[in-house]
Amino acid sequence: MSALLQVRGLRKAFGGVQAVQDVDFDLAAGELLALIGPNGAGKSTCFNMINGQLVPDAGSVVLAGREIAGRPPREIWRLGVGRTFQVAATYASMTVAENVQMALLSHHGKLFRIWPRAASLHRDEALELLAAVGLRDRADEPCSTLAYGDIKTVELAIALANQPTLLLMDEPTAGMAPQERNALMQLTRRLVKERGIGVLFTEHSMDVVFAHADRIMVLARGALIAQGTPEAIRDDAQVREVYFGSGRLVRAARAGERSGDRAGGQAGRSAAGGPAAGGP
Repeated sequence: MSALLQVRGLRKAFGGVQAVQDVDFDLAAGELLALIGPNGAGKSTCFNMINGQLVPDAGSVVLAGREIAGRPPREIWRLGVGRTFQVAATYASMTVAENVQMALLSHHGKLFRIWPRAASLHRDEALELLAAVGLRDRADEPCSTLAYGDIKTVELAIALANQPTLLLMDEPTAGMAPQERNALMQLTRRLVKERGIGVLFTEHSMDVVFAHADRIMVLARGALIAQGTPEAIRDDAQVREVYFGSGRLVRAARAGERSGDRAGGQAGRSAAGGPAAGGP
């Protein structure tokens, strides 16, 4: 399988501190790749170099055969890189549909040209995206009335408005309850598989990482110390020693496996005609 995203030799220093050093990885379409590590490991720096907020000191970032390293964020966004943030960014005074419409107006290059008519533009497209994430019936409610988990789901719809091929998700489940976390990641997995989107995400909740990531990369002091399947990372002695400490990795992996088993059971019941957990 050819890689959607290829990162080679990525480096970034701030003063005399090497924040990221010689990071290499590939990401395939439809894959969920987790980037984890302790605070200060370089995760945000990697994200910011991929989406153009930082220019690498060295290395390449190739998206679908095109070099994007060093390009402005807006250009990278237009080339198909979407992003969600640890703190959801929505307009509280606007309706759910209007928030998605704003993203669609930007995608179609109309944001500042026809503002008086904005509420009527691309509404059908916005409603389709909201239906895809399970919020079609909340379309005309102000975002300020939604629970935080639903706001994070709106943010996912907003990110999809740009029709991305690559989605960067920064702490996608931060601040969410366990059931909400799993529901959001199950939804993300379904949508990216259907649409062939590659996902690179950071996450502090290890049960989420082990339950939902196809592969995991571990960053420590700016360098990748391991990458592989959740099972391989769980069993990696260096990862346990350098990052997790004794016992924590195994407990998180087991929690993730239990969460994944529950998710599979819920999906099976839903496919058989039963009610889906967290559905509208």
